[in-house]
Amino acid sequence: MTFRIGRATVGRMFRLLFLVLPAVLLLAGCGGNYGRYGYHYVPGRTATLHGGKAVAPAGAPRAVKAAIAAGNQIAGLPYGYGCGHTREMCSAYDCSGAASWVLCQAGLLDEPTTSSSFRNYGSHGRGRWITVYARDGHVFLTVAGLRFDTGWGGGEGPRWTTRGRPMNGAVVRHPPGL
Repeated sequence: MTFRIGRATVGRMFRLLFLVLPAVLLLAGCGGNYGRYGYHYVPGRTATLHGGKAVAPAGAPRAVKAAIAAGNQIAGLPYGYGCGHTREMCSAYDCSGAASWVLCQAGLLDEPTTSSSFRNYGSHGRGRWITVYARDGHVFLTVAGLRFDTGWGGGEGPRWTTRGRPMNGAVVRHPPGL
């Protein structure tokens, strides 16, 4: 038994494919994926990196300077799954412990939280000074343009970096006003 498709049927199939494919691609981009983090230096607005420590721009708000100081306190410590979810400084941090430490020390978070909970933190979208990128299983921050993360290049554990990183479906949030 042979199966034959007429020219008209093939034409309709291609037209349908060209109508449906763009819609599928458009919808695949939904869900909070903001593309890729990339460092772009802007004088007076972007922190710089010196010897693994971040230096805040002179005109940054007090909370941003406090967040950078908190990140500098734990930058370079090792990664520890489930570590850093206390009000006291720890000897190791996971991603949400590190993000919680920075935001708590800056007065922008009341208590340490999980990466999944960061998906509902603050306000929707990128912030002017601080942005939280959260998905189930991972969270990282940008503070004055520098990425503070426990992975994706540069070693394991909390670190400041200028290296780019894909968002992979992260929800993007920020502290209100920042």
